[in-house]
Order: sequence, then structure tokens, then C-alpha cells
Amino acid sequence: MLNRLFRGGPARAQGGALYADLVRQARLRAFYESLGAPDTVEGRFEVYTLHLVLLLERLADEGAAAKDASQALFDTYVKALDDALREMGVGDLSVGKKMRRLGEALYGRMKNYRAAFADLPDQGPLRDLLTRTVYAESAHDPGALADYALAQRQRLAAQPLESLLAGPVDWRAP
Repeated sequence: MLNRLFRGGPARAQGGALYADLVRQARLRAFYESLGAPDTVEGRFEVYTLHLVLLLERLADEGAAAKDASQALFDTYVKALDDALREMGVGDLSVGKKMRRLGEALYGRMKNYRAAFADLPDQGPLRDLLTRTVYAESAHDPGALADYALAQRQRLAAQPLESLLAGPVDWRAP
């Protein structure tokens, strides 16, 4: 039993690879220079979270392998948030409180993105969400990022599950 618990397994490797692909995509300068996402800790959290939501949505309802990879992706994302806080110098006593706030924000974003996607083809709720989250500290128009998210959502839906899990993710240019 302990062997299974601590064994890496394909899902853990897939989740790690999906996370690495997500990070590479979310770090593209175009999000911050062309699309106007703030190049701040908060802005990057929002862009990373958007990509996480897109991947989690794609993996939803795709069977056991996708569910396991999705959980591993989520776990890797949360661990990376914890690591980032520690690298930024947040003390051990404060990390738990900050992680709880980040977790609440993450779950809220996931719920809100799901609701915005459910309202499609009306893009108003998605644009409003991007204005409140990604562009909360700027007056940038969320239209281009909304268009990117919707096009990326379609692109991920078109990528076969086996190909997605084998990697790399077929991201579109922002």
C-alpha cells in the first residue's frame, strides 16, 4: 500500500508535464506586453490560473486516466504556489494563511470561469470576469484575452486526449 502511495505513476508524470506546459505558455511575453495583463505577482497568478482552468476543463469527464492526470496537475499547481510563496520570503507561519487565501481565490476563479463558459456564446460574463481578475489593477480591455481563451478552449477540445496526456499541449499563440 505504501508503495502505491509514494510511487510516481503515469498520472503524476502527466500532471507535472501538463503543469510545465502551462507555465511555459503563461510566461509568454505577449500576455503582458500585447494583451496587457499586469506583469505582477497577481497578474501572473491570474494568467496561470486561466490556463489551469482551461486544462482542467478539457480533462473533465474524460475517464479515469484524465481524472488522475487532472488531479496531479492541480496538486502540482498548488505545490508550485506554496513553493513560490516560500521563495518570495513568506515565513512558515504565514504560508498556511496565504495558501488558504490563494486556494479560496483559485476555487472562486474555477467556479466563475465555469459559469462564464456556461453562458457562451454570450462573452459578457467572461469579459467581466477577466476585468475583475486579470485586469483588476488596470483599465485594459479584456477582449483580446477573452478571444484567446475561447480560441484556446476550442483548440484544447480538438486535441485528442491521448495526445494531450502524452504532451506537449498544443497551445495557440496569444
